[in-house]
Amino acid sequence: MRILLLDLDSTNPTHLGCYGYHRNTSPHIDRIAQSGVTFTNYYTSDAPCCPSRNALMSGKFGIHNGVVGHGGTAADQRLEGASRDFQSKLHTNSLPAIFRKQGMKTALISPFAERHSAYNFYAGFQEMYNTGRSGMESAEEVTPTVLDWLDRHQREEDWFLYVNYWDPHTPYRAPQAFGNPFEEEPIPAWLTREVFEEHRQKIGPHSVHELNMYNDKTFPEYPRHPGKIEQYEELRHMIDGYDCGIRYMDSHLGLIFDRLEQQGIMDEVVIIITSDHGENMGQLGIYGEHGTADQGTCRIPMIVRWPGAAQSHVDHGLHYHLDLLPTLAELLQQQPVPDWDGQSYASVIRSGAESGRDYLVVSQCAHVCQRSVRFGDYLYIRTYHDGYHLFDREMLFHIADDPHETNNLAKQRPELCREAVYLLNEWHDTAMMTMPYDVDPMWTVMKEGGPYHARGHLARYASHLRATGRADAIPKLQERHPQERL
Repeated sequence: MRILLLDLDSTNPTHLGCYGYHRNTSPHIDRIAQSGVTFTNYYTSDAPCCPSRNALMSGKFGIHNGVVGHGGTAADQRLEGASRDFQSKLHTNSLPAIFRKQGMKTALISPFAERHSAYNFYAGFQEMYNTGRSGMESAEEVTPTVLDWLDRHQREEDWFLYVNYWDPHTPYRAPQAFGNPFEEEPIPAWLTREVFEEHRQKIGPHSVHELNMYNDKTFPEYPRHPGKIEQYEELRHMIDGYDCGIRYMDSHLGLIFDRLEQQGIMDEVVIIITSDHGENMGQLGIYGEHGTADQGTCRIPMIVRWPGAAQSHVDHGLHYHLDLLPTLAELLQQQPVPDWDGQSYASVIRSGAESGRDYLVVSQCAHVCQRSVRFGDYLYIRTYHDGYHLFDREMLFHIADDPHETNNLAKQRPELCREAVYLLNEWHDTAMMTMPYDVDPMWTVMKEGGPYHARGHLARYASHLRATGRADAIPKLQERHPQERL
């Protein structure tokens, strides 16, 4: 068996054709979706990059493996301690370990371990290829390594290859020679002038006024990525930059699929297409970032083409990305690992049968500290540290009617907020009772000064607010964050 997993960093499914996007950003991805299963309610349990991939590789929620942020104590996986054997549990319980049990060669093409000093990411892989730019790679710097690997192993029948592309991640880097295939096409219809004017009133990192987190600096080497958006017409620059990143990456996926065709094995290869997190493109007034526990950041694409299984099927069940581990184990006729937090959806892939969870809890502790509950048609967001965005403590969105999170219903529907808090507490109680630790790492982040990307930056941000004529927001921020000196 040959399995290819494509991890497409920062890819928001709403910007893919197979998820209904009006722009032709993903023809090669769409082709795979037509012959496989597309999951529409698939979420990372822990965002963004480092927590998400740690959860995927370990099969555990961040509250269990300890990684919920990008810095401080909660950026490292917890040690097993006195119970550790000659080899750690990553040797047998990680995602690649599933394939090692099958006698398959395992290989990884990604700079992620170096980018976040997350070297446990390598556990279970026999071959590791660091593409060398710590996540600043463009597709043309990744694809040659992939094609070379496929050529050298084309006669082998049992392998798992994990490939990581970064083009949809900021700063948007599609080469200028690629052009802009979307320059004549409208931007997403929900981003109206009225919505943009509301976004102009918002503050916080990656708002329209400071796309470079805490300022509006631009970089000549990345002309597709603006520093700010002052006029409605300038929204196109941002949206086009992101969409060009996806389309450019997709063109390179096409080169991989062409090579598999040339080798005569395309129809035999299991192809899994997913991401570590999405990307906010206006949701909550944030652009070009994955810094919240919301629909824009935590909902991710998942497409599985398993030869001989369900084809052209769309699944609407609620799933976590870490559900992939028990799913693969079941499809490969292995027993699930008791330590995993995932729940198999193998029946969906086999036959299109309905499957899914009653609700999900998703977390973000790198840019803000939030935990959110996805239940029914709703998303409830509870904010513990707002990352200087002045978010309400409670937000509630009717995702079915308002997928872009424009209308906070928390005050109108307090009974739904209470239901969500009950589910959040139920999840938290279960998580705390099923681990040997007595500390929730989200509270570790809070006690160490807050989320890494907002820790100690208020004075610098206040200086930028003064320089851009928005000093009226500073007292509100100071009230929210009295521990930080201006």
